[in-house]
Amino acid sequence: MTNPSKSVGVLGCGVMGSGIAIVSARAGFKTVVLDTDENALNNGLSLIERFFAKSVEKGKMSAEKKDEIVNKRLVGTTEYEGLAECEFVIEAIFEDLELKQKVFYRVHQVCSPETILITNTSTLSITSIAAGSGRPDRVIGMHFCLPAQVMKLVELSRGLETSDETYQRAKEFGKALGQVLVDTRDTPGFILNYFIIAFNNACIRAYVDGVASKEDIDKAVKLGLGYPMGPFELLDYIGMDTHWRASNAMYDMVKDRRYFPPRLVKEMIDAGHLGRKTGKGFYDYKEKGMFGA
Repeated sequence: MTNPSKSVGVLGCGVMGSGIAIVSARAGFKTVVLDTDENALNNGLSLIERFFAKSVEKGKMSAEKKDEIVNKRLVGTTEYEGLAECEFVIEAIFEDLELKQKVFYRVHQVCSPETILITNTSTLSITSIAAGSGRPDRVIGMHFCLPAQVMKLVELSRGLETSDETYQRAKEFGKALGQVLVDTRDTPGFILNYFIIAFNNACIRAYVDGVASKEDIDKAVKLGLGYPMGPFELLDYIGMDTHWRASNAMYDMVKDRRYFPPRLVKEMIDAGHLGRKTGKGFYDYKEKGMFGA
């Protein structure tokens, strides 16, 4: 089994990276969060601290437990050398193949040969990401669901070169995090994003075409389909810029028009209406923060 005394690295301190860092630190792992943008790093760490502070306010966690996690288990860094002692490094950056390959190769240069490199990609090929990593046998996909700090599901995906040892260690690690794992093939979108990206784009088109208001579409999806969040609530949490990249990545791979993002997505990005992280998306938000505290 994975030794919780060892470190877990998280690459990227955005919405997903921050959520994964919460999961890791809450499970007892020393968690090193890397973002080369110092402002993004500080903002992400601040959101994490506020998440745990709200957990205390709501009686879900003691103040002592919160202080232990925030002050003893969480470390922020802008230098790759800060990941040198990590047993696992989880990449949670933009859906850009070359960038993912580049950051994994940088991790490969500073970490032990035994370190497992985990990509949180929601759409891209595990095999392609691994090909530029310097250690393709030690690369595997673990796609956490948004919001990671609340959702238990993780899609576990092997690349063509992923070793059996890497698969077993990643599976044990996922269980140690308290997550529920499902195995998927290395295929565009895996299970969830194969469906949800096309679904969210369809909901946006229905809204643009005047089928119903965004509020009523959200209400219908939640009450009629049993979803915990409506599509527009979810898109505001994901971020329109993230949805734009994921949609285009899927479209580039499968050439299915269902995945091509509606024009409104780009217009909202140009206007700075990215969702919760900017305070305005399909809905307005008075306070920036993380869901589920």
